[in-house]
Amino acid sequence: MTRSEARDSIFRIVFREAFFPPEGMAEQTEEYLSMLEEEPAVFLPEMKQGVEEKDLVYIREKVDKILLHTKELDAMLEKASLDWKLNRVGKTELAILRVAAYEIRFDDDIPGKVAINEALELAKKYCDEKAVPFINGVLNSLLEEA
Repeated sequence: MTRSEARDSIFRIVFREAFFPPEGMAEQTEEYLSMLEEEPAVFLPEMKQGVEEKDLVYIREKVDKILLHTKELDAMLEKASLDWKLNRVGKTELAILRVAAYEIRFDDDIPGKVAINEALELAKKYCDEKAVPFINGVLNSLLEEA
């Protein structure tokens, strides 16, 4: 599994946070990972390799860290979006922003520009065309502040 494929799965799990209470997210994570392991082609049809245990561990750990920092990430994103309230941002866009913001601020293994590029690829795949420049602007602003 590539990092981009893992990030896609991380985004999908973080997206679920909009629909489930925080205490239910561990169960949601495990449910998604179980289904991904059983039928990876359903979730990531373009995936070239299978899902390995190390991939599941990476996804689980990253999701846990992102969810742990959600309030802090949201505060950073709101500031970077020039005080545009996050409750006005679509759930898909917000999940993408949270994943990328976490990578920019807390994940030293991923360069900020790579995090932004990957977020834009997710936005092109899952959002309408207007989301791409918005996500780009917010994340570039966040990167400049870092």
